Amino acid sequence: MLAHLLAVLRNTRFGGNVNPERAALLAVYHDATEIITGDMPTPVKYHSASIRSAYAEVEDRAAMSLLAQLPEDLRPAYESLLSPSPEETELHRLVKAADKLSAYIKCIEESQMGNEDFRSAEQATLQAVKAMELPEVDCFLEEFLPAYRQTLDEQTKK
Repeated sequence: MLAHLLAVLRNTRFGGNVNPERAALLAVYHDATEIITGDMPTPVKYHSASIRSAYAEVEDRAAMSLLAQLPEDLRPAYESLLSPSPEETELHRLVKAADKLSAYIKCIEESQMGNEDFRSAEQATLQAVKAMELPEVDCFLEEFLPAYRQTLDEQTKK
């Protein structure tokens, strides 16, 4: 949902021309390879260029493995979802931003429930989100994120 919103914001407010439905679909499948690889923590995955490159190769192989498990006639429908094309770079950036926003929202929720373990992650994730330098993300942080810090009662009082 966040990827879709970011794409809509890009088109509506920032002169973009991306497909929000495609962004949402790519977001649904963006972690599919983790069925095979597991989830590697972000600090490890991005520790060095060589680790990132090696992990990208592992993800590519996992995508090929997932595709190979599908009946042959269905593979074309999923190939571009598991191995998106370079032409969709802007959509990839929005999906990645949505993923980071989702992690940030999770940190906020955990912190609000008193889980102190998420306080430093909340700050680090916010920095990573802002470092993406996407106007859609800045808009989300300003306009939509405050609702995540409100109670249900606060959200319904208008």
